[in-house]
Amino acid sequence: MASLFPDFSRSKLQGWIKDGNALLDGRSVSNRHKVFGGEQVALHALLEMDNTCEAQDLPLEIVHEDDDVLIVNKPSGLVAHPAAGHSDGTLQNALLFHLPSLAALPRAGLVHRIDKDTTGLLMVAKTLKAHKSLVEQLQERSIHREYLALVHGFITGGGTLDDPIGRHPSDRKRFAVRPDGKPSITHYRIERRFQAHTLLRVKLETGRTHQIRVHLAHIHHPLVGDPVYGGRMRVPAGASPRVIDALQGFRRQALHAEALGLQHPSTGEWLEWQATVPADMAALLEILNDAA
Repeated sequence: MASLFPDFSRSKLQGWIKDGNALLDGRSVSNRHKVFGGEQVALHALLEMDNTCEAQDLPLEIVHEDDDVLIVNKPSGLVAHPAAGHSDGTLQNALLFHLPSLAALPRAGLVHRIDKDTTGLLMVAKTLKAHKSLVEQLQERSIHREYLALVHGFITGGGTLDDPIGRHPSDRKRFAVRPDGKPSITHYRIERRFQAHTLLRVKLETGRTHQIRVHLAHIHHPLVGDPVYGGRMRVPAGASPRVIDALQGFRRQALHAEALGLQHPSTGEWLEWQATVPADMAALLEILNDAA
C-alpha cells in the first residue's frame, strides 16, 4: 500500500485497511496479510476535513510559500495548535484562514511545533505528498533546525547532550532527563559570551517536547527567563541596575528558532531560511553586550 499510494502516511493507510476501505482482490484483510504479487488493490476512502478547529483572521508572518510548503515566523505568545487552555487563537487557526484547504491535513499541515513563548521558524505542508515528505525528513533527522539560546552562566566550549527525555516523575506538565526516556540529542556551540551569560547556537538532532530547555537546565545552564525550568531569578554579582531591570523584565524563555533547512518535497532542492532575532531578545542581548 505504501508503494502504491506514496502520498499517504503509513498510519493513514493502516487506518483505512483496518476500517475495510482498502480491499485486496475485493475482500478486506488485515494489514499484516502477506501479498505475493499479481493481486489487485482497491482503495475507497475520503479525506476527512478537520472541522474542530475554526479559521481565524490572525496576523501571520509568511517567510516563504509555494505550492507545497509554507514557512512562517511565529511570534512569542502564539500557541502552535489548540490544546487544553488554548481552544482558539492559535497558529493553526490562522493557517486555516490563510488557506482553508489545509483542513484536509493533520493539524492544518503543521509537522512540528515550538513552544508558545519560543519565537522563530515553523514549516507547514500544503499537500499530503509534502506532509509525508516532511514527516519522513524529520524522522530521518535530515531537517536542519538551529536555535539561538541565551543561558545563565559562562560556558567555555560547545558540546553534545545525548540524554533521554521523558515525562517528569511528579509533574506531568514538565519533562526531565530520565533513563527510560526517549533518545534526545542536542548539539550546541558558543555564539557569544557575556559577563554572566552565554549565547548558544543550538542544533536539534531529535525533537522532543521542551528538549532544549530540559537539556540546558540539566547541565545547570537554564535559559534566561524560562518560567518552568529556569528556577529562581538569577542576578549576576555586580550587575548594573540596567542589566538587572532587563533580566527581570524578560519574562519568557530566551529561545529563538533562527534557521530552518529542508529538502523541497517536489523539486528535491535544498532550501534554507533565517528569521531575525525578535526585538525583545535583541534588546536584552544588546544590554548584556554593553555591560560585558
